[in-house]
Amino acid sequence: MDFSLTPEQEQLRDEVRAFCEKELTREYVRWMDENCDFIPDELWQKMAGLGHFELSVPAEYGGLGLGSLETMLVLEELATASVAVALGLGAAVGFGATTVRNLGTDEQKREILPRIGRGELKFALALTEPSGGTDILGAIRTHAKDRGDHWALSGQKAFITGAHVADYLITVAITDPEVERSHGLSIFLVPRPSEGLETRLIPKLGCHACGANEVFFDEVVVPKDNLLGTLNNGWYELLMTLNPERVATSVMSLGIARAAFEDAMEYAKGREAFGGPIARFQILQHYLADIAIEIENARNLIHKCAWLIDQGRPFHLEATMAKIVAARASEKAAIYGMEIMGGWGYAMEYDMQRYFRDYKQMVFSPISDEMAKNMMMQFMGMPRSW
Repeated sequence: MDFSLTPEQEQLRDEVRAFCEKELTREYVRWMDENCDFIPDELWQKMAGLGHFELSVPAEYGGLGLGSLETMLVLEELATASVAVALGLGAAVGFGATTVRNLGTDEQKREILPRIGRGELKFALALTEPSGGTDILGAIRTHAKDRGDHWALSGQKAFITGAHVADYLITVAITDPEVERSHGLSIFLVPRPSEGLETRLIPKLGCHACGANEVFFDEVVVPKDNLLGTLNNGWYELLMTLNPERVATSVMSLGIARAAFEDAMEYAKGREAFGGPIARFQILQHYLADIAIEIENARNLIHKCAWLIDQGRPFHLEATMAKIVAARASEKAAIYGMEIMGGWGYAMEYDMQRYFRDYKQMVFSPISDEMAKNMMMQFMGMPRSW
């Protein structure tokens, strides 16, 4: 068993780290958090120039064709600097490139994948609905009617990351209401803007520079050629996007945990009280040790998931575990980090408060930890629980 990175992987990680040090400075990330609802175009183009969006685009379509581990290495560095930036990249690479690569026709791949790689297209996954998040099958109401030469979509989605800037919404809708829901869903590439399609930003506590939206569909015309995958088999095909999403979300949590840990460590070394640095207090060392353990556990699970993906092996159980472990690592790091820094951890001029605000989105998104545990036991042969 080899835990080491190849020289090429180390070089990729170091290049992204250097990019973050130059472009995602603390001052710039704070400015984005206070002023932006998505990654600024100038930064987006700089990321494209370094090939960030080519990660999972196959070489035959102009991409780098790299594996999942390389993608996770890039996302960890970006998320440590700004989880909002990592979320925006993840939507383009994970929702866009991955879904089109897995489900698209040859024509769709030729048209879309090179443009994703060049940073020309943004994507959002329009799945969650107002009446339920984790309960996708039970909550979905959005439907697509066959109008002969096109589909007409009507319904509403909620908490859709980046929908207000996306060029395409990968939208899940009911196409056969007469059968069991898992056998009656389909996936569509919905262009934005489209007549009858509206988005509304939802003000939220954290991850400000990657806004979430309500999306409203009112008889939105979607060309027949914009069906992704197989008609009425969208639920099962969507799992090829949702399972990797859990791994990517785990990396977002890992980035938050790492950033909070590094800031707390530096503060503890420099802050003096009772005649010396507070780093000599055993309780604070234990806090930091606990965070370090959680970070290592999360990274090991994430890297195992990436290895399983690249080996073509099942990874749904490990992905669900990684989501839980990494989310709780970010929680522990943000809470302990704020306690170590005291009043300054609560002050807006320090970043710990942002980690504290950002981590909470990772705990219940894209699936709550409680439901994830239910799913784990179901994967392991236990009866379905609620």
